[in-house]
Amino acid sequence: MTDANIKAAARTAAFARRKAAHEAGQGTAGYLSEVLAGYRGVPLAGYMAMRTEIDPLPAMEEAAAHGPVGVPVIIGAGQALKFRTWSPGCCMVAGTFGAAIPESGDWMTPEILIVPLVAFDRTGGRLGYGGGFYDRTLAALRAKQPTLAIGFAYAAQEADALPLEPTDQPLDMIVTETGVISI
Repeated sequence: MTDANIKAAARTAAFARRKAAHEAGQGTAGYLSEVLAGYRGVPLAGYMAMRTEIDPLPAMEEAAAHGPVGVPVIIGAGQALKFRTWSPGCCMVAGTFGAAIPESGDWMTPEILIVPLVAFDRTGGRLGYGGGFYDRTLAALRAKQPTLAIGFAYAAQEADALPLEPTDQPLDMIVTETGVISI
């Protein structure tokens, strides 16, 4: 089996686990809120949940009361993400791949990134969707300043091992509906 086939099989299995966890309806952002409370006022970026992703919105809403919060905007294939400021209730429009983005707003640079994922392992490995957007973004941000990458996922998305590549950026911690995994 080729590396691409191994990654595709890992994604397929992880998507199934994530879907089952999502349908069980137990995903909450309580632990994510607790983690972010320790970083009040630090610029952060979350994401607008799509399909079966665990939803960070309640934690983002709390964080927005204390400092700047942004959401990712896909600029183009092969490029790092940019982040537009977001606030609860702001006007949202469909962006690339259908992800909701603020209709307008300033660009911002996060120091904390809440990262969606397909699968994770306990070493900070992350399997994403395959576009490399978060890996390029984290590499660019970390080249300029310390950037905390928090993977947010259902506990069921954990894998024993992932088919990682040298360009894959590690997570600094993973937060699930059942707790926090420090790396």
